[in-house]
Amino acid sequence: MPPARKRPRSYDHAITRDAVLAQFGHVRQAVGTLTEQQFALPTRLGDWTVRELAAHVAMVAGLVARYLTQPEPDKQDLALLDWPFATVTAAGQVDEDTRAFAEGGGIVELFDRTAAGLEELLPAASAERLVPMRFGGMRLGDFLVTRTVEMIVHTDDLNDATGLDIPYDRRALAACTRLLADALAVKAPGASTEVRVPPFAVVQCVEGPRHTRGTPPNVVEADPLTWIRLATGRTAWRDALAAAKVSASGERADLEAQLPILG
Repeated sequence: MPPARKRPRSYDHAITRDAVLAQFGHVRQAVGTLTEQQFALPTRLGDWTVRELAAHVAMVAGLVARYLTQPEPDKQDLALLDWPFATVTAAGQVDEDTRAFAEGGGIVELFDRTAAGLEELLPAASAERLVPMRFGGMRLGDFLVTRTVEMIVHTDDLNDATGLDIPYDRRALAACTRLLADALAVKAPGASTEVRVPPFAVVQCVEGPRHTRGTPPNVVEADPLTWIRLATGRTAWRDALAAAKVSASGERADLEAQLPILG
């Protein structure tokens, strides 16, 4: 796991909390319109159907309320920038948990129960409260930032599978974009390449001559959703280049070896 050497950016707890709730609300509303035929549609996530994907969204959002009902850990084990590199170690367990959760009732009912738990417990919870998440103790404020990644990435998966146009909350999209950009800077430390994801993030990464002034010699630029798809393996680097979804200039602007970031 690459060390989280750079000081993480700060996130406003109230904004992040409201972003998670808003994005979950968008998905909940859309899921309520799905037919049984749509729930049976395939997704780009292995053999998951829309049913498993929707259940996963309810599950990962519901973890917030679930953790808030459990005893607070004695110490913090995980920093925010450790999380993207820890997720790959739990892929099998996540798949198993999702399938079990999907069998726990109708999908709409799962979303209703999740919403009720969030509305009851989240508003009064402090950002500094530690929660016993999968990889150890983590600040609630940091854990909520990771939920913006889950909400945005899987909203995009649902849109891809169903043809719906579920909206992306701007605050959630911003937090997701920034965390994944910062994770790239941790994975590929350096200052030779500038990665721009306007209007939300700019990071420097990749070993090599340090850029100090003027136009950087190595620049990568993409819109937020393209960046998120690259960072999570939904889109391949070469495909994004060929489709002109990402621009890359300079000999150190090839990020293919660094992607995806999130397992």
